Amino acid sequence: MAPVGFIGIGIMGSGMARNLVAAGHDVVVWNRTRSKAEAIESATVADSPADVARRCEIVTICVSDTPDVVEVVEGGAGVLAGASEGTLIVDHSTISPSATIDLAARCSESGVSWIDAPVSGGSEGAARGTLSVMVGGKAADLERARPYMEAYSSSITHVGPVGAGQTVKLVNQVLVVINQLAASEALLLAQAAGVDLKAALEAVEGGAAGSWMLSNRGPQMIERDWRPGFTIDLQQKDLRLVLEAADELGVALPGTALVFQLYRALQRRGLGSEGNHALVKALEELNGLRLGD
Repeated sequence: MAPVGFIGIGIMGSGMARNLVAAGHDVVVWNRTRSKAEAIESATVADSPADVARRCEIVTICVSDTPDVVEVVEGGAGVLAGASEGTLIVDHSTISPSATIDLAARCSESGVSWIDAPVSGGSEGAARGTLSVMVGGKAADLERARPYMEAYSSSITHVGPVGAGQTVKLVNQVLVVINQLAASEALLLAQAAGVDLKAALEAVEGGAAGSWMLSNRGPQMIERDWRPGFTIDLQQKDLRLVLEAADELGVALPGTALVFQLYRALQRRGLGSEGNHALVKALEELNGLRLGD
């Protein structure tokens, strides 16, 4: 197969790029901090996003926020500076749906196609190759990218035209944080009642109350292991996007807004680099309780 480009070797991108290499693909990587790109063994390190695009017909991107994607694509040494007609950009970042539509339109003027393909599953899913990908764009473009995506995902769903992938990712993030709030409140209730937390988790996770967040983050919360699968700072960025989209659509999301404010309180305490399951710390503060005590 043709070489594939990967831009953004961060908490998610590092695992995704390594899985591409492990699957036997010829991978060209670029990262703002070059040492992170060089850490991807057997990959070729490019000098710029434009250099990636000159080497690869398919360029994947996984960076932090909307301005980062804009810079990587449209900057002086961005993807468009090195792309040719027929290049396909696959954006795995989580960014604004409306900005995605605008970017795709501008790329189209240069004959460059775009699919927005944000992912879910945390750093564990990126490392294990079990991410869920929600894709907006043309079906034919998805099929071009699918053989590469299969290296780091177990679920790839075409959800509609360009921008739809980002919207569905925002739907995903609403569910993530509300489930995290529920897990936090439930475990604090068990703590206050003196119930064994591990036994309580085992009793409920297999029934109607079960969720990915409860099963994967609940044990970390009980052990007070705040290593991030996804950081509070990144979660807040996503929730900002959710609330901006909700405002554009005139939709009230009170639960999401509450979680946003709780995370803001944790950021004020300097905890933004901890895992998003540290949400429970805000509720511990409100209750004068501490899981595990």
